[in-house]
Amino acid sequence: MKESTRYNRQIILPEIGEEGQRKLSKSKVLVIGAGGLGAAVLPYLAAAGVGEIGIIDDDVIEVSNLHRQVIYKTSGVGKSKAEEAKLMISELNPLVKINVISEMLSGKNALSLFEKYDIIVDGTDSIFVKYLINDAGLIANKPIVYGSVFRFQGQVSVFNYQNGPTYRCLYPDENTNALNCEDAGVIGITVGIIGMLQANEVIKMILGIGEVLSGKILVYNILNNEQQKYDFDKSDFKAISREIFEEKYNDSDNNQIEEIKFESILGETENDKILFLDVRNEDELPKIKFKNSIQIPLLRLENEFEKLDKNQTIYIFCQSGIRSKIAAELLQKHRFKNIKSIAGGALKIKQLIEEIKI
Repeated sequence: MKESTRYNRQIILPEIGEEGQRKLSKSKVLVIGAGGLGAAVLPYLAAAGVGEIGIIDDDVIEVSNLHRQVIYKTSGVGKSKAEEAKLMISELNPLVKINVISEMLSGKNALSLFEKYDIIVDGTDSIFVKYLINDAGLIANKPIVYGSVFRFQGQVSVFNYQNGPTYRCLYPDENTNALNCEDAGVIGITVGIIGMLQANEVIKMILGIGEVLSGKILVYNILNNEQQKYDFDKSDFKAISREIFEEKYNDSDNNQIEEIKFESILGETENDKILFLDVRNEDELPKIKFKNSIQIPLLRLENEFEKLDKNQTIYIFCQSGIRSKIAAELLQKHRFKNIKSIAGGALKIKQLIEEIKI
C-alpha cells in the first residue's frame, strides 16, 4: 500500500499536504508511560505517520487497566505494556518504527533518551517523574507535552517550547502530593480526551500549524463540557545544569523506597515492634485493621509525625501502592529509617487475607 493512499485524507488538507506528511515521517516522538494517556496518544501519532515512536514503561497490564487503557486486550493481562503497545501500533501502521524501552524513566536514562527524540510526551501520573521529565527536557532542549487527569477533569499544556515556560513555572512546589488515577478514581473517557489533546499538540508542533499550548494550560471538564485556558509566564528560576541534574536524580534513584510483598510479612500483623501505617482516607474500602496498625491519611501525615516512632519498623500501605511510596519518601526525608511500602496496597492485602480464610 502506498503511503499516499494511507495518508490521503490528511494530505489533502492545505495545512498538511505532501510536505507536511514528510515532516511527520521524519519526526521522532518519545511517549513516557503506556497507561491511560499513552494509550490515547500512541495510536493517533502512529496513524498520522509519525516516523519513529519511543515507548518507555516498565509496567505490566492488569485487568483494572482495561477500562481506560483501551489499546490492550484481556489476553494481554500480565504482559509488558510497552511490548503490547508496539504490537498494536505495528498492526495499525507497519511504516512506523517503534522503540520499546521496558524500564522506568530515571535520572540514569532520561537525558540519553531525550536526546534521541524531537518531542517528549508526558503520560505519567507521578509528581516526582513530572519534575524529572521537566528538568531533563530543559537540559536536552526538548518540548514536553504535558497531560494530567483527576477524576472528571484533565489538563494539557506544552512546556519548554521555543524556550517558553516550563512545568516549574506553573508548579514551582516540588513537595505537592497528588492522587493518581488508581487512588482517586477515573473514567476512561477523561483520559482518552486528554491523551488525544496531547497528540494534537505533538502534530501541530511537527507541522508548524495552529497555536501551541505554550504558556497556556487547557483545563477540560467532561461532566459539563466546559474548558478554560489560563495563561502563565516564564519564571526566573535558576536553570538546572547537567551536573546538578545527575546529582539530584541519581541520588534519588539510589534512595528509592523499598517495596515489600504482604505475603512475606503476614506473620507480623500482631508484632508490637512493627507498625502498619494506612495512609488512605478514612472512608476508603476495604477496611484493613490489624492489632498493630494506625491510620493517618497522607494529606495529614506531615502534621502527625508525633504519632510515629522513628525507631520502629513501619510498613506503609494505601489503596494500590502509590500513595504509600509518597508517604515513605516523606518519612524518609524526616529521618525515619526502617520504612517499607507494601506492594499492591490494601487491595492486595484484602485478597491475600481472603485466600488464607478459604
